[in-house]
Amino acid sequence: MAVSIDEKVIAVEEVNDCPIEEVRLTVPITDDPTMPALTFRTWVLGVLSCLILSFVNQFFRFRQNPVSIGSISVQLAILPVGKLMAATLPEKILTVPMTGWSFSLNPGPFNIKEHVLITVFANVGSGSVYALHIVTIIKVFYKVEIQPVLAILLTLTTQMLGYGWAGLFRKFLVDSPYMWWPTSLVQVSLFRALHETEKRVKGRLTRLQFFIIALGSCFAYSIIPAYFFPSLTALSFICWMWPKSATAHQIGGGLQGLGLLSFGFDWNVVSSFIGSPLAYPAYSIVCALVGAFFALYVAAPIVHWTNSFEAKRFPIFSSRTFDEYGNRYNVTRILDQKSFSFDEQAYDSYSKVYVSTIFAFSYGMSFATLAASLSHVALFNGRSIWRQMKSSIKDKSGDVYNRIMKNYDSVPQWWFYTIFVVVLALAIFACEGFGGKLQLPYWGVLLAIALGLFFTLPIGVITATTNQQPGLNVITELIIGYLYPGKPIANVAFKTYGYISMVQSIFFLQDLKLGHYMKIPPRSMFLVQMVGTLINNVITFGTAWWLLTTVENICDVTQLPKGSPWTCPGDNVFYSASIIWGVVGPLRMFGKLGVYAKLNWFFLVGLISPVPIWWLSRKFPQHKWIKLIHTPLIFFNAGAFPEIKPVNYWTWGVVGIFFNVYVYRRYRGWWARHNYVLSAALDAGVAFLALLVYFSLQMNDIFGPDWWGADGGDHCPLAICPTDPRIMVEGCPAMS
Repeated sequence: MAVSIDEKVIAVEEVNDCPIEEVRLTVPITDDPTMPALTFRTWVLGVLSCLILSFVNQFFRFRQNPVSIGSISVQLAILPVGKLMAATLPEKILTVPMTGWSFSLNPGPFNIKEHVLITVFANVGSGSVYALHIVTIIKVFYKVEIQPVLAILLTLTTQMLGYGWAGLFRKFLVDSPYMWWPTSLVQVSLFRALHETEKRVKGRLTRLQFFIIALGSCFAYSIIPAYFFPSLTALSFICWMWPKSATAHQIGGGLQGLGLLSFGFDWNVVSSFIGSPLAYPAYSIVCALVGAFFALYVAAPIVHWTNSFEAKRFPIFSSRTFDEYGNRYNVTRILDQKSFSFDEQAYDSYSKVYVSTIFAFSYGMSFATLAASLSHVALFNGRSIWRQMKSSIKDKSGDVYNRIMKNYDSVPQWWFYTIFVVVLALAIFACEGFGGKLQLPYWGVLLAIALGLFFTLPIGVITATTNQQPGLNVITELIIGYLYPGKPIANVAFKTYGYISMVQSIFFLQDLKLGHYMKIPPRSMFLVQMVGTLINNVITFGTAWWLLTTVENICDVTQLPKGSPWTCPGDNVFYSASIIWGVVGPLRMFGKLGVYAKLNWFFLVGLISPVPIWWLSRKFPQHKWIKLIHTPLIFFNAGAFPEIKPVNYWTWGVVGIFFNVYVYRRYRGWWARHNYVLSAALDAGVAFLALLVYFSLQMNDIFGPDWWGADGGDHCPLAICPTDPRIMVEGCPAMS
């Protein structure tokens, strides 16, 4: 049933006592508990959406500029289909044989709760399967075969382990009104725009009208950077002014340099890596930009041009590993192919492993982020977490949304525990069986899970309040690298079980919060996420296996033909990490035998960094802005390179500051009605255009005009050059 937003329909005796203003402005406090949710239409459209997005997104992840088709696109596409099914399907009751269970093909008008569950299906389908990086580097980079059954078990167990303990943290990360999950508000806003009947005020647009206009405009414009003028994705002005200067290219390159004065005019540049800035709180954006500025324009230049770590021998901004001669590190020279383990003698006769300045600094920042996350959450959120624990024992109702959700049966804890036990057994079997292909013993699986469980709450608090999620990838690599050195596949398997189990747990909780806001029965949400995850695993694995076995030289940038999109940027970073942490090991990288031992000081820096901020916030409580200085976010964004490029950060930051600082303060009413709707429209416009261009033109080898602006790079070819005069690299000028 449609509800007019002008009627202010509020449940009897309910008031909106949510403490977060953005939530109060966006999420309604009305509910119809009789509205059907998990219907025949939900299953058909949800499963179909999950299938399509799983295939399409995995297909694009191997490409140079990955395009992620998000669940927002499905929110739009599915609405007319759902309404068509409601208008045409018979109202027939079907009974499942031998069960007595019956359902209606058409329970009435297509409603908002069905739409939410279908979108959750799509959201699961749009997510990546991180363990496929392991499959890729084994087959492509290490050139070793892996059994498909083992690969499927690996992907399935890494994706579902975190679901097993998500139930432990529901009370803190879902029920708590202070854990508001900013990204969920984008979807809530779009659902309301699509389903609520809104009376148009003269001279103004309804939210649905605004959404359609914004989507169409973005769709039409995106053909320019996607097809006719790809150089718009990275305009690096300094490189144009000094086209023959390697130093200028290193400073100004938006993709392979420090990105000074670089900018992009493409929404895909804004949102592809970091997400839509319109969904981030203003202080989160500011902290991110402070961290990026510190990394790119303070730390990296000092380290590089003082030649610390012999940095001038290598590019300033690169995700590759190098030997002491400036060449790409040849890992086959230090790897025993029979045992697939580290050959110390060969290593000593070859070279230590080196990385670019920004890559080395990113590891230091990862150390600081992890330590700062623990101390920040303990200092700033410890009291609220403790209060939440006590309230969970006393079973207090909390805010208005908690009181409304009391009308629905919650998910029993034993459901979560059962998943955990079953998946844990499969994970140990995958690692110990199949001839030890994954190299990881059972104790490694248990330790990885313990790390993921321990960090879920502090990282979850940061994600739920800032929309940014620090990872455990580096600390997991470091721990297993010391405990079990020289085993590259064991290293990445341990990292994946520890890191992704935490990520999946938080992902599950985020969807539960969306259901909390939209008043979806929790058991329906649980079932949809389980089924969606199984479908996503099977389809993404099948897609990846197909591409890995059919695309010649996939991921090998040295062998691919010029202009080939199959460069696998994420897999290249993953492979480099497996060399650094798995083959060579942290002892020879960050320990007493390595080049980068001084970076370990960042653990201490990160641990103590929140303390002065916390002290100042207590000393001067009248200055509330002090609490918004979020050191884990600053470190996290300082270490986000080299996978994320400078041009992505500055374009993202400018857009975010404009909407969530300037517009939010000056035009609060417009922001409340249109900000999140605009974010959804821009994401959908880019996604639809990318699919249309690829499948109608590029798939048939029809490309745009051949001219200067057709280059998808930033026209800074010398940014990859070393500046040490002793190092000569083909295509680079001689340095004096």
